[in-house]
Amino acid sequence: MSQQSFKAVYMRGGTSKGVFFQPDWLPADPALRERVLLRVVGSPDPYGQQIDGMGGATSSTSKVVLVSPSDREDCDVDYRFGQVAIDRPVIDWSGNCGNLTSAVGLFAITQGLIDTPRDGKATVRIWQANIGAKIVAHVPMKDGVPLEDGDFQLDGVSFPAAEVELEFIDPSGDGDAEGASMFPTGNPIDVLDIPGVGEIQATMINAGNPAIFIGAHALGLVGNELQAQVNGNSELLSRAEAIRAHAAVRMGLASTPEQATAERPHTPKLSFVAPASAYIASNGEHIAPEGLDLNARIFSMGKLHHAMTGTGAVAIAVASVIPGTVLSGLVPTAAGRQIRFGHPSGTLAVGAEAQEVQGAWKVSKAIMSRSARRIMSGEVHVPDSVLSN
Repeated sequence: MSQQSFKAVYMRGGTSKGVFFQPDWLPADPALRERVLLRVVGSPDPYGQQIDGMGGATSSTSKVVLVSPSDREDCDVDYRFGQVAIDRPVIDWSGNCGNLTSAVGLFAITQGLIDTPRDGKATVRIWQANIGAKIVAHVPMKDGVPLEDGDFQLDGVSFPAAEVELEFIDPSGDGDAEGASMFPTGNPIDVLDIPGVGEIQATMINAGNPAIFIGAHALGLVGNELQAQVNGNSELLSRAEAIRAHAAVRMGLASTPEQATAERPHTPKLSFVAPASAYIASNGEHIAPEGLDLNARIFSMGKLHHAMTGTGAVAIAVASVIPGTVLSGLVPTAAGRQIRFGHPSGTLAVGAEAQEVQGAWKVSKAIMSRSARRIMSGEVHVPDSVLSN
């Protein structure tokens, strides 16, 4: 069987991994490009392992990214993110990956897409085309080369690396984003009546990605659970997906819950939150409630995430500073400072700048740090049969 090769870079960004491309490295025909990207990652795989591709059989490692020079005067590059389903031939382009955002600047610099200073920090202005939002990445440089090694330790990542600072500008998406208003229903809290689940209080918000926040008690949880305690419980996962899918309809992102599940598995994300409490993180570290503002967990592609999605962290920061949300009830003093929350792999600090203007809350930006590095640069091979179908 003969194969065709495509230039690619395999990168870690935050607590995620993905295969990065420039669009002209791939077929121009959208349907053919989709088939190629699915085969690169190894989907669909009925065994759920992505053995015959570069995916890692989790939502955090089944991802593709396209980066190209931007035509926008206020941005350097356009960034498109695809969340690849593992067991279905679906790539969901509806939302962003905040973790992989941290690798976009590094990719742009190493591919020569922007000019950079020799030393200090390179500022990379990113247009997130999925959600119509601007993100600014500050990438450390030395002797004209971006730093990838360093001493910044991100919980959920085994090894330290160089710190990349990210600014999510206007994360509530007043501009071009789908469902642009911060609260799609106009309310900081709504009551959802979910068949088979009951009434659930939820904050549905557009911030980084569309997100839904509920109290952990709504799922019969306490908020300090790890993946093993959740992902093996099919009944719990079904309830969580029912809440997510019905909320997607209320947010105007899907016509029916069934459509949300089948066609939009990536967004909106469902997160459950609770007061800070002690637990043992997935690496065995004891997480004490002192110094934490709350505990937070998030679902990604139908499973509990091993840490916290980057856009989930942005949404946590934004929702915490807006009065009347599920989160602000847990963090009434969030305004004007970073908050720190516990997730399954450890802790994370994130902040948002907000002010009330004419009776409405406006969030100018959310800020957090991540790290990124290149793992492999070269060519990925795809069987000819994929291109001839």
